[in-house]
Amino acid sequence: MKYCYFDAIKLRAAAMSSFILGLDLGTTSVKVVLVESDSKAVAASHSLPTVSDLSDAKEQDTGRIIDCVNRCVSHLPREKLQHVHSIGLTGQMHGVLFWKAKSGKRSGDTSQLITWQDGRCSNDFLSSLPRPDSHVSTATGFGCATIFWYMKHRPEFLRDFTVAGTIQDYVVSMLCGLDGCVMTPQNAASWGFFNTSSNQWNENILRSAGFPVHLLPRCVPSGGLAGKTRSVWHGVPAGTPVGAALGDFQCSVYSCMSARTDAVLNISTSAQLTFAMPADFRPPDSPQPDSPVSYYPYFDSSFLAVAASLNGGNVVAAFVAMLTAWMKELGAELSDAGLYEKLIGCALNQDASDLRVIPTILGERHDPLCLGQVTNISASNLSLGHVVRALCRGVMANVASMMPPERLRQAGVTRIVGSGSALSRNEVLRQEVERAFPLPIVYGQNADSAVGVAMVLCDRGV
Repeated sequence: MKYCYFDAIKLRAAAMSSFILGLDLGTTSVKVVLVESDSKAVAASHSLPTVSDLSDAKEQDTGRIIDCVNRCVSHLPREKLQHVHSIGLTGQMHGVLFWKAKSGKRSGDTSQLITWQDGRCSNDFLSSLPRPDSHVSTATGFGCATIFWYMKHRPEFLRDFTVAGTIQDYVVSMLCGLDGCVMTPQNAASWGFFNTSSNQWNENILRSAGFPVHLLPRCVPSGGLAGKTRSVWHGVPAGTPVGAALGDFQCSVYSCMSARTDAVLNISTSAQLTFAMPADFRPPDSPQPDSPVSYYPYFDSSFLAVAASLNGGNVVAAFVAMLTAWMKELGAELSDAGLYEKLIGCALNQDASDLRVIPTILGERHDPLCLGQVTNISASNLSLGHVVRALCRGVMANVASMMPPERLRQAGVTRIVGSGSALSRNEVLRQEVERAFPLPIVYGQNADSAVGVAMVLCDRGV
């Protein structure tokens, strides 16, 4: 009887727990988490690939993404979903999709998602656009630039829709049954033509250029509510508060930046180094396209300084793929994973190298024509150990050139939190981080946007 009594106590305690549901709608996958409100511990999680790319991989099927969201949530424990007291959403920034108010749940009433990777806006086209009243430069893949492109090339397409937003904004609208779309400054800034000081769209500038300003979402504060669920959703009660969607980068930082004196270094496919600016900081009045540091809206009118490199783990992956292809041509095959581990082992045995690799094979946003180089080649530094060591050192030297250690110290940064898949699996890269940045560095607290968005609502008592 004693066992049954304590077992019942545990069940009752579990039933009394409340949870926040966090969702991250990424470029290639969807992740959902349940975070326990009191402890902030992750009680359950699930992720699935979206498999939503259309033919050119720059547009994605909205219906497949929504199906993936529903499948992910359905995998979470229903008895916990019934005790969710708020829902937070985040996802890929910059992209845009269109739908018809009140009928956007039907497939024909929703467009494909044009992602941040879209390249239809050429430099000539971008230079023809009006100058924004914003510190953010407009780039291809940004929502407003994409809408301008449709205005010029396919105006009839826009006439079919009444609302526009990011994919995460769309899900918020559907959950809450909103007639329109609400958007936070974090996502609005990623579209361009948005002033982060006034938190308003450049409506006069856009209207003068013939832009369909009726498509622009209504702006609400980051961390605020968008509405409440209009019906039960996989056990989540009707009337559950839903936060306005946040940017995935900001949420990933929030998940692992435990103090304002932390900098966060994330190296996965690409690489980002960021720290929080002082509360009274305001970004420049106009874009600075040649600057390697950008300023992203964070919370409560604050900003993050971000050095976002296009060249991170993808550079090492490209090197592995190149070697794999060469070996196949020579009749010797080895899997990418097996080759990767051998290369790391070679570099660990080569502590230093005078070979110099500039790894910017993808260019950088602030310097798109700066491509990769290999210099100081000699007969004594051509081993795989030398090359991989120099490559990893080059990746970190590039990040440090964008945001030097001295700038971190001047900003009051006392340690760096390292995260990301490339850092976790590559010891050589971790060694080079420690050489490039002479500050205490901690690992193991991986950035997680789904957890971050849940933590935001938890900390704000939503």
